[in-house]
Amino acid sequence: MYTQNTPVHVKLWHREFWHLALANLLLTMSVYMLISTMPQWMLLHHELEHTGLMMLVYGVGLFLVGGFCSYLVQHERRNHVCLWAIVGMMLSFAFFYYGVKLGPLPFWALLLIRLCCGAFFGLTQMVLMSTLIIDTCESFQRTEANHSASWFGRFALSLGPLCALVLKHFGTPSVAGFDYVLIGSMVCCLLAAYFIITIRFPFKAPEDNVRKYTLDRFFLPQGIWLFLNLVLITAAIGVLLSLPHNIVFYSMMMSGFLLALIAQKYVFVNAELKSEVISGLFLLGCALLMLLSHQKPAVDYIAPVFIGTGTGIIGARFLLFFIKLSHHCQRGTSQSTYFLGWEFGLAIGLTIGYAYCESTLSTCIWTSLVLVIVALLMYQFFTHSWYLKHKNR
Repeated sequence: MYTQNTPVHVKLWHREFWHLALANLLLTMSVYMLISTMPQWMLLHHELEHTGLMMLVYGVGLFLVGGFCSYLVQHERRNHVCLWAIVGMMLSFAFFYYGVKLGPLPFWALLLIRLCCGAFFGLTQMVLMSTLIIDTCESFQRTEANHSASWFGRFALSLGPLCALVLKHFGTPSVAGFDYVLIGSMVCCLLAAYFIITIRFPFKAPEDNVRKYTLDRFFLPQGIWLFLNLVLITAAIGVLLSLPHNIVFYSMMMSGFLLALIAQKYVFVNAELKSEVISGLFLLGCALLMLLSHQKPAVDYIAPVFIGTGTGIIGARFLLFFIKLSHHCQRGTSQSTYFLGWEFGLAIGLTIGYAYCESTLSTCIWTSLVLVIVALLMYQFFTHSWYLKHKNR
């Protein structure tokens, strides 16, 4: 039995879980690889503001087919739904690659590609996290499984851009190496599909009277305030990631994720429930102030570690909040709502960073700092007490 303060540890060693967790890592990497490299290619043919629109359209796409998720997994084999969505992601990257190699596509075509990419990625994550991973675990392991698998996606936030920065050096200089990044994204999708194919899922008879469009497995209405608070936090992170960063930054950010895992296990075991989110936001604020100070090596090494640690602690705790807020049989819906809040916030932040802050250092950092402060005040004075009154587990 998990309590509010009990950290969840990885004890899931069966092959099916790890294959699905790796699939989650690879799929998320395929999308995040574009964060650090797409803007450089866009500047060759379009305005920087257009990059912001590309991020915004991707965020909108995440919501497009979520309402049909429950109907699809009830009437089709759920692993097949996930696989076809992965094929859709690969085609999106392939069309993007075509536009990069054979000449710039019209901007409306690029927007359509990004919209489709967001829609297919949203569907893969909703099926993978809210259905497939849950189906491979015993009931008493499901919170643990959700928590552990989400960490793979969280690490992709640093690993994806890091791999993209490495790959772009092997690509064509005339397109800023973006062609190899897109190939890398397609390879990640292909590997993810392989991991899913290796697992045999039993057929489940569909339930009666399943509506074609429903909030089941899509969005948890009673979690709206948690959702909005999470969007504010990840928007602050998205604004920060709109700045040009190097390999060292993402490497140190990954180290911060590792520290967050250790902190959950040893530091926050018996701590007050709200301490994780408050500490995470405090670390993000400290990192932003360090970036404003322009003091080295704090900027190059300590700040990204703080960003990774704060992001990891906040993400893990909010996921458990969503799970404990849901009613019986709403676990999958809580997973999808958390995913949408996380990704949509990042997309909004990247949109603000590129379209309005023009990726300038001071403007982006001050904007991110304001979002962190607003998120902190909202959580401290409203969201946490609201959650305690409405949680169901």
